[in-house]
Amino acid sequence: MGNQPLIVLSEDSQRTTGRDAQSMNITAGKAVAEAVRTTLGPKGMDKMLVDSTGNVVVTNDGVTILDEMDIEHPAANMIVEVAQTQEDEVGDGTTTAVVIAGELLAKAEDLLEQDIHATILAQGYRQAAARAKELLEEMAIDVSEDDTELLEQIAATAMTGKGAESAKEDLAELVVQAVRAVADEEGIDTDNVKVEKVVGGSIEESELIEGVIINKERVHDNMPYFKEDANIALLDTAIEVKETEIDAEVNVTDPDQLQQFLDQEERQLKEMVDKLVEVGADVVFCQKGIDDMAQHYLAQEGIIAVRRAKKSDMKRLARATGGRVVSNVDDIEADDLGFAGSVAEKDIGGDERIFVEDVEQAKSVTLVLRGGTEHVVDEVERAIEDALGVVRVTLDDGKVLPGGGAPETELALELRDYADSVGGREQLAIESFADAIDVVPRMLAENAGLDPIDSLVDLRSKHSGGQRTSGLDAYTGEVIDMEEEGVVEPLRVKTQAVESATEAAVMILRIDDVIAAGDLKGGSSDDDDEDMDMPPGGGMGGMGGMGGMGGAM
Repeated sequence: MGNQPLIVLSEDSQRTTGRDAQSMNITAGKAVAEAVRTTLGPKGMDKMLVDSTGNVVVTNDGVTILDEMDIEHPAANMIVEVAQTQEDEVGDGTTTAVVIAGELLAKAEDLLEQDIHATILAQGYRQAAARAKELLEEMAIDVSEDDTELLEQIAATAMTGKGAESAKEDLAELVVQAVRAVADEEGIDTDNVKVEKVVGGSIEESELIEGVIINKERVHDNMPYFKEDANIALLDTAIEVKETEIDAEVNVTDPDQLQQFLDQEERQLKEMVDKLVEVGADVVFCQKGIDDMAQHYLAQEGIIAVRRAKKSDMKRLARATGGRVVSNVDDIEADDLGFAGSVAEKDIGGDERIFVEDVEQAKSVTLVLRGGTEHVVDEVERAIEDALGVVRVTLDDGKVLPGGGAPETELALELRDYADSVGGREQLAIESFADAIDVVPRMLAENAGLDPIDSLVDLRSKHSGGQRTSGLDAYTGEVIDMEEEGVVEPLRVKTQAVESATEAAVMILRIDDVIAAGDLKGGSSDDDDEDMDMPPGGGMGGMGGMGGMGGAM
């Protein structure tokens, strides 16, 4: 080959190696964390996100912000995955996880410049994360599932700083009732708590319906609006005459023959309705269609019928009423029917919906959320979802931690001591991990308009004196006992945040070669790069979608 270079990549490929690759990826990760860090804590600010069609989302929910920002850079997407994992596993703490990941990358950058190898950094970070989880377990406070007051405080803490804060006590009460209602032997599935949003009224007017609300109307105007002590039939088959599955042709030579066909169809439909009447059904929810003639017969019998109900709604109805979904009208038995004390069509927010209520031991419930505008209701819904997640996790694990930056301050102190006991260069990585964890109380103070240095000094002084539950009150700026104050959050929120953030940071640090099939900067326009305010080296590599946020960061 002589001295000829051997080219194995296509001409369109772009390759970044060594320190440049690390620097580019770290910069991308830090930019994502930078985008959400001002939303952290009870005094966190909101972001306004406008998509290409002009839809507006106003929120300070970390995962929502990162989902709405159309991020394309592969390393930045790894940080977004941290938020998504946190949301899926726990339901809260997404901003905390992302901010810690960003800070871990920032501290690692300093060490890389001091010629500490990325593998040593990764090892040190992993050791620190393992020790941090042990320390968090030691700090955890046991909570009983019967402790309603504490569970409500946990739900309220998750909603603090979000749009629902003005009514967080009322909403926290509803959330705890809802989670307890849907709990069964298999655990707690918060999907059984359906959230219905209604624009109009105030947040305080939100309510919990122990039953199901179906976003449908009666199929026929002559049907009753209300049924008391109703037996409910659930069908996933149509109340229609079945068509032949093969192409058949019928020659009619006489008008009487046509009438016989029509009469036969009517008879079949009447038989289906008669079968429902025979088993005692007062209400019929059908997943598929209901023939016009069948609607007429059902209305004659005084039966309320709903057609084309969603599959998810059918599952909720079955769970709430104790009924079974039947696939063939001929096979339905009285035992298959569900029961509800009340089924009624009511107006809610200008829409007619079917309320299935007064259900004994409803294992599927509905939270009706109200708010003055659509944006307010959407943000209340996000707060409620976080609260449902933390209450579920608390009931599963039975352990909580104080809030207000108390666990992070304690971790930072303990990890610095732990670093002294670890030999080698990993010690530097563990110390950097401790510094990175400090970002949480620092940002809580900063976002509340307090002096972060004074707040950190106060916190460290209390924790050094053995007051492990001392945290920062963002409203007064004082350091208080968070456990006494009732500001607590599930243990798993913190352990998951530390674990996800560490794994993402380590993965990014271990990358020393980025080979892209096309130009990594392809996703960005010049304006976008200016918006991101990124340094030139390595570029942001296609974080194009973030540019759309403009000055939101």
